[in-house]
Amino acid sequence: MAKHYDYFVIGAGSGGVRSARIAAQHGAKVGVAEASALGGTCVNLGCVPKKILAYGSDYGFHLEDAKGYGWDIGDKPRFDWPTLITNKNAEIQRLNAAYQNTLDKAGVEIVHGYASFIDDKTIDIDGQKITADKFLIAVGGKPRQHPKDTDALMATSDDVFYWPQMPKDVVIVGGGYIAVEFAHIFHGLGAHVTLLHRGNMILRGFDNSIRTGLADEMLKQGIDLHLNCDVSGVERQGERYVIKTDSGQSFECDLPLAAIGRVPNTEHLGLDKAGIETEGSGKIKVNKQYQTNIGHIYALGDVTDTPELTPVAIKEGHVLADRLFGDHPERSVHYDNLATAVFSYPPIGTIGMSEEDALKNGHEIMCYTADFKPMKHQLSGRDERTYIKLIVDYKTDRV
Repeated sequence: MAKHYDYFVIGAGSGGVRSARIAAQHGAKVGVAEASALGGTCVNLGCVPKKILAYGSDYGFHLEDAKGYGWDIGDKPRFDWPTLITNKNAEIQRLNAAYQNTLDKAGVEIVHGYASFIDDKTIDIDGQKITADKFLIAVGGKPRQHPKDTDALMATSDDVFYWPQMPKDVVIVGGGYIAVEFAHIFHGLGAHVTLLHRGNMILRGFDNSIRTGLADEMLKQGIDLHLNCDVSGVERQGERYVIKTDSGQSFECDLPLAAIGRVPNTEHLGLDKAGIETEGSGKIKVNKQYQTNIGHIYALGDVTDTPELTPVAIKEGHVLADRLFGDHPERSVHYDNLATAVFSYPPIGTIGMSEEDALKNGHEIMCYTADFKPMKHQLSGRDERTYIKLIVDYKTDRV
């Protein structure tokens, strides 16, 4: 016989865990399915390990800066990649245990394995049948493979966190925040980094001044940045790889990395058997209540078309559980003015409209900017600039 729940969540990432916990605290019988480690992308293959690697990369700059402040660091410091990866893994395991503890304390039952729909009321998890009054799909996304990499030779961000040894030459394909962040990470750890982007500037969607300012800093640091450059193929030559471009250039490396975005992780979920509709991009269609076209099945987080940010998924999961089980139908998520950060060097922090978006929305604006060499670098000797931009409505002085 199938086991029955009031609420069953597919995916124990940030949004799914929050929704499961809050629903259980409201008195619902809740289960959650997870085929991998608890915590989802952010904890295991996203924000947390990426930030740890970015911290490790930053120390290379800090050690160099220290000379200007009287510190004698001797010969060139030695970096050990296995140590960083081992310590990163230990921290992630600690967080996995914290997620387990959170769900256990709330009374949520965890079912380990891959869930797929048999029909709109039943799922199968490695032979175990489960039914529920309401389902939540919160399976997130996975890295997109490059279409010209027909033999799947290029690594993705998932692979890099467990790469066996520190690469000497890295070619990164992409121009979004993941590509930019890994360019910083590997450059700071001592690799030669080439970044290939098919667009005319990195970080599409960010303010143009921020985009060009960071590109200038990356070039000064020695990152080899090629814009308007599309990949035409990838070949393996012994232990090395050759990335070919449509302009006829070739780039050799020992780590080819595709960082060209993410796609919904729904391939084996059996959405068609449940009759769940998706968009052209593969994301699940939902209304403002995170409800799919099947009334008792919901979806949120990166598998839908809302902003792909961990705090967004957490808030969505909390709000949905309050609506369904806490008698708070008025609760909602506001998507305006979401703060975002890029773990670049220097890092980017931004909130609100870009200058371009403000003008598109019909605002008459004033832009206040500052571009300066930080006090820290007056002694460090490093030529690094800080850029600040404040965009203000001319008539109201509203930021």
